[in-house]
Amino acid sequence: MRLQYMFDANNINNFMKQAKEIQEKMKNVQKSINIMKITGESGAGLVQITLNGKYHCIKVKIDNSLLKKSEKNILEDLITAAFNDANKKINEERKNKISNINPGIPLPNDINLMI
Repeated sequence: MRLQYMFDANNINNFMKQAKEIQEKMKNVQKSINIMKITGESGAGLVQITLNGKYHCIKVKIDNSLLKKSEKNILEDLITAAFNDANKKINEERKNKISNINPGIPLPNDINLMI
């Protein structure tokens, strides 16, 4: 008795076609992630940091009320918190975009999209 194969030529061709479509979708997602701008904030908006999808800081905004010498430590803490908030938001956007690539095939949230 011959062993039957799970994949015939049609199934393999369909699988390869789906893999190529997913790869193209992933490239498009990576492009959209790279150009997005996400702003994190702290201190109820007193400090804002804007990052692009590559985690590069492109803008820091500090409210004038914080520019006092005695507030230096508070300002440093707020900048750190704003930066971390922006990083968190980028990760959330990545997860959302990745989960929409192909709803039928589960992909890990931490997949490297650097294609």
